[in-house]
Amino acid sequence: MPGKKAASARKATPAEKATPAKKATPAKKATSVKRTAAAKKVAPAKKVVATGEAVAVKKAAPVKKVAVKPPTDESRTALVRRARRINRELAEVYPYAHPELDFDNPFQLLVATVLSAQTTDLRVNQTTPALFAKYPTPEDLAAANPEEVEEILRPCGFFRMKTKSVMGLSKALAEEFGGEVPGRLEDLVKLPGVGRKTAFVVLGNAFGRPGITVDTHFQRLVRRWQWTAESDPDKIEAAVGALFPKTEWTDLSHHVIWHGRRICHARKPACGACPIAPLCPAYGEGETDPEKARKLLKYEKGGFPGQRLKPPQAYLDAGGRPAPPLGAA
Repeated sequence: MPGKKAASARKATPAEKATPAKKATPAKKATSVKRTAAAKKVAPAKKVVATGEAVAVKKAAPVKKVAVKPPTDESRTALVRRARRINRELAEVYPYAHPELDFDNPFQLLVATVLSAQTTDLRVNQTTPALFAKYPTPEDLAAANPEEVEEILRPCGFFRMKTKSVMGLSKALAEEFGGEVPGRLEDLVKLPGVGRKTAFVVLGNAFGRPGITVDTHFQRLVRRWQWTAESDPDKIEAAVGALFPKTEWTDLSHHVIWHGRRICHARKPACGACPIAPLCPAYGEGETDPEKARKLLKYEKGGFPGQRLKPPQAYLDAGGRPAPPLGAA
């Protein structure tokens, strides 16, 4: 009828401006859209009111405008440039990034890294002081009573298996390497409970030899960033290593892992508080509202202590706080 056609014509122009992908809808549906947008607390666009008609609302969060997803046909050169820019940005956000396991020597770092499987670095740091106080050398730990070691390691979970691993590697160090941790990848991976990830942690942080640490955080983030589609840790290591100079591998690992722990979480990433949002193809998987995203931040970014009981001075100078000891309130 003429009356309905005229009403429809009056609505078409503002609706098209607000949501170009959708056709104009009757006033009743527009009101529903308005209520839904308000319930989600989405910032409304400029209201356009026509006589007798509902208000059209533009569903666009301001933060989302800064996120420019990389093209699906990204060239190899573009991928390398984007990956290296992400690393540079993270280096500015985490200039004090460091291994988050407490250690005073290569043996302590090796044992702590093995113990960190299936638990947090914080839990390991709360547990190892008692272990190293009682068994300071590989020889001491190799000759220990397994039941006593198990009792110390109980808070780390899987304590029987981990006891077997750390005592086994300690025995191998004592018998085959004179009680010293070897500085070669091929020797480290032969030790009980030591894989490539653990070996690269030790090589990079105890010996200064570059390596990529492919832990769960690293795997998650490099796939979100579309640096690689691989799921096997060794293939991820090779694919990501090819994007960066070898000299950057160790620090790259720290940057990615720190970002995964603090901002780019597994279940609910804090997209609205992410410093590399414009470079991330996965922007929007998590909370995009800046205020809500800030509440998701962990460790020093969220005002909480980090993982280490004895962190580096640079971390403390930047506002970081040491973690509480085991049993602290």
